[in-house]
Amino acid sequence: MPQSAVTLLERIARFAPGVPELVRYRLADLPYDLAAGVSVAAVALPVGVAYAQIAGLGPETGLYASLLPLLVYALFGTSRQLIVGPDAATCALIAASVAPLAAGDPARYVALSGALTCLAGLFCIAASFLRLGALADFLSRPILVGLMNGVSISILLGQIGKLFGFPIEAGGIVPRLLEFASRLGQTHLPTLGVGLTALAAMVLTPRLLPRLPPALVATVISAGLVAALGLDARGVAVLGALPAGLPALRPPGLPLEELPALLASAAGLALVSFSSGMLTARSFAARNRYEIDVDREFAALGAANIAAALTQGFAISGADSRTAMNDAAGGRTRVAGLFAAAAIAIVLLFLTAPLAYVPVAALGAVLVYASLSLFDYRTLYDIYRMDRVECGLAVLTMLGVVGFGAINAILLAVGLALVRFVRITARPRDEVLGKVEGIPGLHSVERHRDARTFPGLVIYRFDGPLTFFNATYFRQRALLAADAAGAGLRWFVIDAIPLSSIDVTGLYALHDVYGELAERGVRFVVAGRRAELLAWLDEHGFYKPEHDAMLYPTLRQALKTFRREVRPARAPVADD
Repeated sequence: MPQSAVTLLERIARFAPGVPELVRYRLADLPYDLAAGVSVAAVALPVGVAYAQIAGLGPETGLYASLLPLLVYALFGTSRQLIVGPDAATCALIAASVAPLAAGDPARYVALSGALTCLAGLFCIAASFLRLGALADFLSRPILVGLMNGVSISILLGQIGKLFGFPIEAGGIVPRLLEFASRLGQTHLPTLGVGLTALAAMVLTPRLLPRLPPALVATVISAGLVAALGLDARGVAVLGALPAGLPALRPPGLPLEELPALLASAAGLALVSFSSGMLTARSFAARNRYEIDVDREFAALGAANIAAALTQGFAISGADSRTAMNDAAGGRTRVAGLFAAAAIAIVLLFLTAPLAYVPVAALGAVLVYASLSLFDYRTLYDIYRMDRVECGLAVLTMLGVVGFGAINAILLAVGLALVRFVRITARPRDEVLGKVEGIPGLHSVERHRDARTFPGLVIYRFDGPLTFFNATYFRQRALLAADAAGAGLRWFVIDAIPLSSIDVTGLYALHDVYGELAERGVRFVVAGRRAELLAWLDEHGFYKPEHDAMLYPTLRQALKTFRREVRPARAPVADD
């Protein structure tokens, strides 16, 4: 390839990482990517139709959302395996955000969901330019587990009525369960039979036909039963005719009067879509030993969401089940996603007629099965064993999703997590260090009862950054440690290694401690980060010759000097 072409590809790769890979595609990968793409489409078809119902939209929109976004992500994404498409969490967020604003108007509902998806995409792209890829870690693992578990419960409660053949209109866990119990007498037995058959097919397929997608098998079997036995004439609800053909490209309408509400929901939707997608992308990248660029991923997901909005779809994210199918089927490159999109397009063009026989109860069963697999009780239990406060955040998020909606629950959980983070950072652990017989180094005298301190010397460690919100606490705790040493204190040593950052307020706190100890005749010493601190002092014009005697490169050097200048030789202090 000419050097000019290589240079051009390198420039394009900065914005569209997939283009160079597509240009250099190896035909040896074609059979694997083709098989993986068809397998992904087999999962995406029933799941996309089912998830559209969670979002409150027509079944065809689930297929639209699985089409152009795959093409766009193949161009702009950095993961070789991630498959984007409808996701349970994003669908639940759409329904929770749009339903109150639409006020029962179907056309307005579609317009609002398209506008919400487009705004979420714009938020993602803006976040990419601001290099906010670190937001992938903003929703902590307990909050994400709580969110997914809450979505799981919401999906389950929203679909059990479809399995039994009657609607459930109440909201919340207890009201829905009470309404379900009160309507059990209205159960439509043919509908229940179809739903249970679909559930049984999904449970048995992994054991009997492990290479086939359970959702596809269940959908085909239930649709075949409806067509063969004429169950639609006996009251079993079916999807009915779906519009054939590919979606038209048109921008979504944006009701300006709802813009403030949509902006807040779009920000939450963008954060959840990105965080959920990155969990999937990172896990498969680690498994297959390659790296992803989270900032570019933000832009890729944003572009994919805008593509979904332009084709009458709805918000998408990284799809874990379809990505897992891509990996299991041997997909090697992003071309597998292109083949999946092509297979879905063929269904939309030529095979929508068979979809008319798919019973609503079977889609409800697909979603119930998905909700049960989505509920992560094992991780929740592990979090409980590690940290009960974090487990409380997970449970609070889970109940909040079901009771108050996903956006409100996320905002509450993130707010509580930030409060806890500030509390931990504002009051970090601090300790006085001493020597433990038989163990190298210096250790906390609080955690080691047999640790011995050094007469005339305090070694103090503050395990956190020294900033404006904990500077007063640092000053108080350091002076308390000095007071506890008694009148014989001669040296007070700060271990600077755990001080990951020091702002102006923190420097003033250090100066205050230095001043108060100097008045008592105690020498103030900082051990660790000597070169870094001297460079900062010199750069800002604060350097004084006496700083050389206050700053030591390591605790070991400070202890040696203390032993030489203060302690008598017959009572040495250990070097280590």
